[in-house]
Amino acid sequence: MKITMIIPVASDHAGYAAKEAAKKAIEELGYIPIDFGTHSHDSVDYADFAVQVAKKVNAGEHEFGVLICGSGQGMCMTANKYPNVRAALVYSADVAKLAREHNNANIICLPGRELNGKQIEAILKSWFSASFEGGRHERRINKIQSLTK
Repeated sequence: MKITMIIPVASDHAGYAAKEAAKKAIEELGYIPIDFGTHSHDSVDYADFAVQVAKKVNAGEHEFGVLICGSGQGMCMTANKYPNVRAALVYSADVAKLAREHNNANIICLPGRELNGKQIEAILKSWFSASFEGGRHERRINKIQSLTK
């Protein structure tokens, strides 16, 4: 029996349209997106939505998460406050691949104002198809993790 991975997704108002595109791309990749909001273009605070996804990934409830705001920065800064989160600001498919392979990123943060649907699809495909390489990168990830103990 195949178990389909659930991917928590959230955005602020500036990332709302990009979040809708991301959810579609996640579904096309065979995963199930769970939308933690926001659900409109009405102004909200990105941190309120970032924490919902970051808490789930931090607790091990979900392996990966996707966060989107205007620049991606606010979501990334908020998510990285959690000790088991390695959130990466990603703006291209190549950077997405490296974030997984070298940094073992478990949350991807996207700049919604800078990306179109095709770019979001390519980024998510690249990120989900990549795997952590371990090796020399494991040592570096362990150093980062040691900062939160």
